[in-house]
Amino acid sequence: MAQQSKYLFIASMDVDPEKAALFNDVYDTEHCPELSKVPGVGRITRLEKQKFSVLIGGETRSVILESEPTYHAMYELDSPDVLTSAEWGEAVELGRWPEQVRPYTKNRRHVLLKLTYPQG
Repeated sequence: MAQQSKYLFIASMDVDPEKAALFNDVYDTEHCPELSKVPGVGRITRLEKQKFSVLIGGETRSVILESEPTYHAMYELDSPDVLTSAEWGEAVELGRWPEQVRPYTKNRRHVLLKLTYPQG
């Protein structure tokens, strides 16, 4: 069985609508591939917020989270130290991200989660 990462770093944000196509292209073709080369980074997954309904207590409820960011990237990490490594610092500054994308992002949120179950 493959070793499971012990931490999950989530970067969430919105982007100016006119930059959405560039944002997604750079994230998928440059940003994620470069960060995946950083020692201690495992799988990277990108997700996009969706409206949904859920059945709770016999009642269907519509959920619309307007203040939550639209885009999320999840990075499996071996250690929180990955985020302050020189390799991470270099990777986040490569390509078009720093000048052509980052300035157009907003509502940015970052969270680091530690795996508590199942224990390894």
